[in-house]
Amino acid sequence: MSLDRPVAPDPYELLPKAGSFTVTSTDVADREPLGDDFAFAGGNKSPQLSWEGFPEQTRGFVVTCFDPDAPTPSGFWHWVLVNLPATVTELPTGAGATQRLDNGAFHVRNDYSVKSYGGAAPPAGDRPHRYYFVVHAIDIEALDVDDEASAAVVSFNLAFHTLARAIITPTYQVTE
Repeated sequence: MSLDRPVAPDPYELLPKAGSFTVTSTDVADREPLGDDFAFAGGNKSPQLSWEGFPEQTRGFVVTCFDPDAPTPSGFWHWVLVNLPATVTELPTGAGATQRLDNGAFHVRNDYSVKSYGGAAPPAGDRPHRYYFVVHAIDIEALDVDDEASAAVVSFNLAFHTLARAIITPTYQVTE
């Protein structure tokens, strides 16, 4: 079963231009399938991420995961981790499971309506979905949002404070 819809554009091409830096992972690779450990029906773990080469004036980070291929007009937010200190340059596998991290960073509600990472879960038989894991380097220590903010409000605030983005985009598909 294909949902027979056009491929969504790269959502970050639609935003104000920002610099770039590098994000890598021991768990996922760009344009390669996610393992089941990172799917909702599998282990539902957030992948390990590490980043480098961000602008010198970076004062904090926000980490997100977005699926623009979800069969909705607004895509699907899987993860929004807000206000990581600039000294944090790595998240271990499973960091998305806790509401608040020891360093004060916190999750806002994803589109599963939980304040944590929610793994990939495209409709069975649909084409492979892209999962944009993005580390946003921001020019302030903390966005002016709390853990009740929506992913859209966080994203709106990022438009005004993102210095650079590091993106890794694995895919996931559930075959029939």
